[in-house]
Amino acid sequence: MKFLILVPDGAADVVVEDERTPLEEARMPVINGLAARGRIGLVRTIPRGVAPGSDAANLAVLGYDPKTDLTGRSPLEAVSMGIDMGLRDVAFRTNLVTLAESGESGEYEGLTIIDHASGDISDEEARVLIEFIDAELGSGDESNGGRVLFYPGVSYRHALIVRDGAEAENGVGNVFEDYPGYALVPPHDILGRQIGLYLPDKENEKYILSMMKKSYGLLKDHEVNRARIGKGLRPANSIWVWGEGRKPKLSPITEKYGVEGAVISAVDLIKGIGICAGLEPVKVEGATGTIHTNFRGKGEAAIDAFSRGKDLAYIHVEAPDECAHQGSRADKISSLELIDAEVAGPILDWLEKNRTETGEEFRILIVPDHRTPVIIRTHTDEPVPYVFFDSAVRRCGCNKNMFTERAAAAGEPVHSGRELADAFFA
Repeated sequence: MKFLILVPDGAADVVVEDERTPLEEARMPVINGLAARGRIGLVRTIPRGVAPGSDAANLAVLGYDPKTDLTGRSPLEAVSMGIDMGLRDVAFRTNLVTLAESGESGEYEGLTIIDHASGDISDEEARVLIEFIDAELGSGDESNGGRVLFYPGVSYRHALIVRDGAEAENGVGNVFEDYPGYALVPPHDILGRQIGLYLPDKENEKYILSMMKKSYGLLKDHEVNRARIGKGLRPANSIWVWGEGRKPKLSPITEKYGVEGAVISAVDLIKGIGICAGLEPVKVEGATGTIHTNFRGKGEAAIDAFSRGKDLAYIHVEAPDECAHQGSRADKISSLELIDAEVAGPILDWLEKNRTETGEEFRILIVPDHRTPVIIRTHTDEPVPYVFFDSAVRRCGCNKNMFTERAAAAGEPVHSGRELADAFFA
């Protein structure tokens, strides 16, 4: 049996009575064809009381319980980046963001965050900036005893590691000794707002705030940003620290469900979840996490994984989520159509051909990790629609099932991601 899980990140949207959602607007003949021959419904991927992040949601889709298995977002990303974390180390996600003056006094608190991704800054530009920040505020700063380290990642997404962050005797250690008592705000949740009300303000967060403020002074006139501004691009003029946590311990997917698999994503967080779950991370050239990504390459990577004997391909496509964060309904629709044509289509063709030639059945689960409504440009915790197709179950394909929020609401509800995963792998 082959298993495909396709996660169009943030694809689900808000339902307004007289308006079509992006899922309803998008032309998706492949996925809607699977829906017509399978089952659909709504599934709660975000447990009540849990923040609606991709970390919690993707853990749930893979059959884990975010309430017990989630120890923070950044350590999952750090694992994917190859960072060796000790059990007492604390990891933080570090975004390169774009801040702009908003008519206030010019103080950091009066700036407005206009882009959580710094105009999709390139890996090369970002590496220069993060290595500069590390030299000034991290490993190159003798005052922190070499325990604060910045690591470059992909585009705007990077990591901050505090070594032995729970019990050091110097000033830096004391800042982190109360872990996990943080209240750090994701930057994509506050786009277009002045940052003053959302900055770290607890006693054990003062060092984080200090680094964020210093980074603005260091980055706003950096030659990389001067060059970007000269090209009409947004500068990466501040770091934004959030998503803290310690290294998780997940039971391998092979023990949970008896399958060997691969994870295919441009996002370090998702690759980190996959690695911790025992999945093989597959790198796809040109995969970016935006709409300007190698959609077809992700489909080809899944086909290659199946051809190499893997039972499971877990494909995460970030593009719909990023388009929604940017407030672009048109791009969100386009990204969904590209997922259908260049990811789902080729994989389905291969699975059906393989079934004809070998008799091997297959199952496909298509489910967003969470909703990201374009109108609010951030995540919500409402249940999301799913499509569950099993090639061994013969259906006429004449029902009216579609991969949309409204159609799913009339389908078969599932109470949790773990319940859906258990049924999928049963």
